[in-house]
Amino acid sequence: MDRGMARLGFFSILYSIPMNIIVYPMIVLWTLLGILMLPVFFGIWKVIADWDNSRIMQFFIWIYGKGWVAIMLPFVRFSRTGFTRDLIGSSYVMVINHLSFFDFYCMGYLPFRRIAAAVRSWPFRMPWYAPFMRLAGYLDVESLGPVGSVSVGADILSKGGSVLFYPEGHRSKDGTLQRFFSGAFKLSVETGAKILPLCLTGTDVLLPPGRWWMLPARVCLVALPPIDPGNFAGPLAHIEMRKYTRAVMTEAVQGMRQW
Repeated sequence: MDRGMARLGFFSILYSIPMNIIVYPMIVLWTLLGILMLPVFFGIWKVIADWDNSRIMQFFIWIYGKGWVAIMLPFVRFSRTGFTRDLIGSSYVMVINHLSFFDFYCMGYLPFRRIAAAVRSWPFRMPWYAPFMRLAGYLDVESLGPVGSVSVGADILSKGGSVLFYPEGHRSKDGTLQRFFSGAFKLSVETGAKILPLCLTGTDVLLPPGRWWMLPARVCLVALPPIDPGNFAGPLAHIEMRKYTRAVMTEAVQGMRQW
């Protein structure tokens, strides 16, 4: 029995039966509908908004995430805090802890529409997602390498978008933050873009690594104050920034688990 099942009572686990019967087919239908309708809406949006292709695709992926949140609502309580008005509208290098396959779907709950995710290569091998990820300008950090990732990320930031990293690289199996990789922090130092730490809890109850049976959960998303790369100097600035960011996120996640 994993931590999520251990936390829940008998009736919550019983409630998961209709959840799984309803939610998985709904996600499949929502995905198929999105794939079928995308060419039509993409073309209409291209004419109306005159955005570039990556911005349009990022917007529709955000809409897709909104739909996923709506499907989950009868079984999952969502909450978010820290997203003040002065926070929204700027470009950031976002970093978020990683707990579940569903973590990225929760990004539909973010008040940011222009996000390019920086991920490893395996999602780009999923044929039902890969074309859309490439069209959205997502970063395949394994293929691009460190220099290429910084170059592509800098271009996205210069155009007003944000880049989202999972600095742990893998989903955490015990809910604690793992060691961070440096890519996001190198990009921040190179470009001067602030780091926006995002802390997520609850998706490890919903669908942790190693389990495909969903459970009802409370998913919380918290934005911490942005971290300015100008506060870190010297050739090891990205390492100091990485350590500081991981420390504040660890403290925040531990506090969120007490809610």
